[in-house]
Amino acid sequence: MKKLSVVKASCLLSGICLALAIHAPAQTFTILQNFEQSDPTSALVQGLNGNFYGTMGGGEIGFEGNVYTLTPSGTYTAIAGPCCYSYAPVVLASNGYFYGSTQQGGTGGEGSIYRMTASGAVSTLYSFCVTTCGDSSDPQGPLVQLGNGDLYGANITTIFKITLAGELTTLYDFCNPNCNEGVTTPSGLVLGSDGNFYGVTSSSQNDGTVFKMTPSGTVTTLHAFSGTDGSSPVGPLVQATNGYLYGVTRSGGTGVNRACGSIGTGCGTIFKISSTGAFTTLHEFAGSDGASPAAGLVLASDGNLYGTAYAGGNNTNNAGTVFVVSPSGAFATLYDFCSQTDCLDGNSPFMPLLQATNGTLYGTTRLGGTQTNGIFFSLSRGLRPFVQPIPAQGNAGTNVLILGNGLTGATNVTFDGVSAAFSVVSDTEMTATVPTGAATGAVVVTTPSASLESKVAFRVGH
Repeated sequence: MKKLSVVKASCLLSGICLALAIHAPAQTFTILQNFEQSDPTSALVQGLNGNFYGTMGGGEIGFEGNVYTLTPSGTYTAIAGPCCYSYAPVVLASNGYFYGSTQQGGTGGEGSIYRMTASGAVSTLYSFCVTTCGDSSDPQGPLVQLGNGDLYGANITTIFKITLAGELTTLYDFCNPNCNEGVTTPSGLVLGSDGNFYGVTSSSQNDGTVFKMTPSGTVTTLHAFSGTDGSSPVGPLVQATNGYLYGVTRSGGTGVNRACGSIGTGCGTIFKISSTGAFTTLHEFAGSDGASPAAGLVLASDGNLYGTAYAGGNNTNNAGTVFVVSPSGAFATLYDFCSQTDCLDGNSPFMPLLQATNGTLYGTTRLGGTQTNGIFFSLSRGLRPFVQPIPAQGNAGTNVLILGNGLTGATNVTFDGVSAAFSVVSDTEMTATVPTGAATGAVVVTTPSASLESKVAFRVGH
């Protein structure tokens, strides 16, 4: 018993510590907002003011979608209506603007990339024109920014980059010469610590793949799913501090007799994969712990990965779950939706969770709540606050935004231990310049009350 207490106190055995963190009983689920119109169709992102931004895709008569904000306490405000059907999340770029995409609209009606101010002023940056210029259409995934300012994204069949001035280049076409490789899912890319992008594909012709792409557009397939190890992966992927990439599949697994409604081919899986393609299935959903995850995972400040399952759970409504999984695969269900009468606590979470810089997890559901159009909720587990640099990569001299809470009065900012020039803009926003001599490592902001560290290393270099 004495040896066990020492291990527990010092956390020398990371596997034991992660298990303890996963099963920690102290957590609070709070309903913050009941959506009155349509349902949320994209992930939430944090803005410079500490509020969250999301989109509603529309589809109702007379409603083609909007961009909205939510305060951490749940106050909802619709701020923009970019035409048409904006199912992708907006992303905050280093210039302080948000960038997003529409599935339709633009000059040719085939989708667009738009720029938006924090108050909701929208301008079209690029209009897709698959019919006349062959650059595909229907962008739906989030954009990813490099330190040079360029944004990378995916639409239904291609991967592209676009400058902040609106110049678009198609980097890779999954349908050239044919679509046998699969078509990219509208769930975006993730920039790996090695400077390459990673993503997943899904197709009616196969069970999907995981791929790696260089910034110049060279694509390598890392893993082809077979059904028994998962099918129909969704993203984006997320990279943990151990270097592995983590993701989920909507169906598949070794079992075929599972409580997954009409799926019938397994309830989905959680997997990890290395940058060289070493693949491991970490968890197979069994219905009672969730089924059919429809969105990727989020890496939290405790080192664990959090996500939602669209269906399944222990309630009769099959309304979905919130779960946590450690990098080694220890799994726990944290919340079963429809635990309240008439699913007032939500039903069918469809988007990934967001961990805000205050440490709290936030999310949405597509259904349930008092208006049956979904809810905005928080799940507090006492996770540590952190700071988030934007972008997460750049050379010495790159100017970055830093999001956080309680930044007023900050006395120091370091990149991998090297002090940087900085300026405090507000309690939730700072700017800093990557210092000469800094290597890849954590960004740390020292404030009067705390030392706030980034969740992942800031990568110095191309």
